[in-house]
Amino acid sequence: MSKNRALVPRAALLPQALNIVPYLTREEVSRLAAACEGKNALRDQLLIHTLFQTGLRISEALSLTPAKIATQNGKAVLDIIGKGRKPRRVACPNNLAHRLKSYAFDKKLRPQDKLFGINRTRAWKILKAAAQRAGIVKPVYPHLLRHSDAIERLRQTGNPKALQIHLGHESPLMTMRYLSTLTAEDALHIQQEVEFEE
Repeated sequence: MSKNRALVPRAALLPQALNIVPYLTREEVSRLAAACEGKNALRDQLLIHTLFQTGLRISEALSLTPAKIATQNGKAVLDIIGKGRKPRRVACPNNLAHRLKSYAFDKKLRPQDKLFGINRTRAWKILKAAAQRAGIVKPVYPHLLRHSDAIERLRQTGNPKALQIHLGHESPLMTMRYLSTLTAEDALHIQQEVEFEE
């Protein structure tokens, strides 16, 4: 952290943290995954679903191995090393965990082999090509799927603290961006619903 930023009062950083974040809807994510093609279509679809359904950062998703898919209280979880080399457990839908394990089995991956076997540059290209084929005009990149997961979880649960833990954010200000996004959308919707007599 630079010396100048360290002197800025925390409240002054609030507007920056509360910027509206871009995201994809569930329907757009489905279209994106369906647009994957070629011999690695299944791998690419699994990458998209993993990023969207777990909220992992791209580096976290690309480091996934079969050994990192675990179970806690009958639910699937992913054991990852997050930002700052901090270990954490991330919820993973059981059906996605099953699909990841099946993929690893079919590809004869060993427990420590990387599930996706690609780098960040390749992941960006996969998403960009799928977005073009799906007719999605907004810019699509790996972190957008993390935003999309966050918005979907917050919309369904209304629990920003749980979302903060899920995403591995140290500061609640980072998580509050998603709440601000939904609040701004709700405010616009409310404004549009009001009709005035002329």
